[in-house]
Amino acid sequence: MLLTPLITAALETGLNRLLYREPSMKAARLRLAGKILRIRLQELDTPITLVFSERQVDVVGEWAGDADCTVTTRLGVLRKLRDRTQLSPLMRAGELVVEGDLQVVQRLVALLDMAEWEPADLLAPYVGDIAAQGLSQAARKGFSFFTSSFVRQQGHLSEALTEEWRLAPSPLEVVWFNEEADALARQLEALDARLNTLEAKS
Repeated sequence: MLLTPLITAALETGLNRLLYREPSMKAARLRLAGKILRIRLQELDTPITLVFSERQVDVVGEWAGDADCTVTTRLGVLRKLRDRTQLSPLMRAGELVVEGDLQVVQRLVALLDMAEWEPADLLAPYVGDIAAQGLSQAARKGFSFFTSSFVRQQGHLSEALTEEWRLAPSPLEVVWFNEEADALARQLEALDARLNTLEAKS
């Protein structure tokens, strides 16, 4: 899928900033070192694999080896995992299916729960409070746009299959989706370039 490399790159950058910045979280990070978590999202054709080490997490779209744990879920469910109390209810409801070592997911959720989630706080030392707030709002809008695009595209596909028994979208739908995907790709590339520039200046 065209967007998978962009998604993995953005996710890797975000997780490393979020989870590997604070020295106080080192003990929790070490519990994940050497573990491999595969995430299968219903919205993506290719699973995303998180490879944890002591110093960082690598996020890859193609991973030939085995994973310690595989999670199957939807994109919208991932945001709920910021709260560790949501893990068990999501599993009981069938919104989060876990295969393999459950402790890998539990440790990651615990680490996410410990992390500081306000993007503006992470960016402020590099760009100042006002610019950080603006970038934070832009990132939230970008994520909402990304999520809603997938939901809308799923709706179009469902309608085509149930009402007209077509296996392919109409030409207008293909053009629309490609334009949306290209716009999102440009937004992600611009944000990534901005962050790289800020890192180079720091």
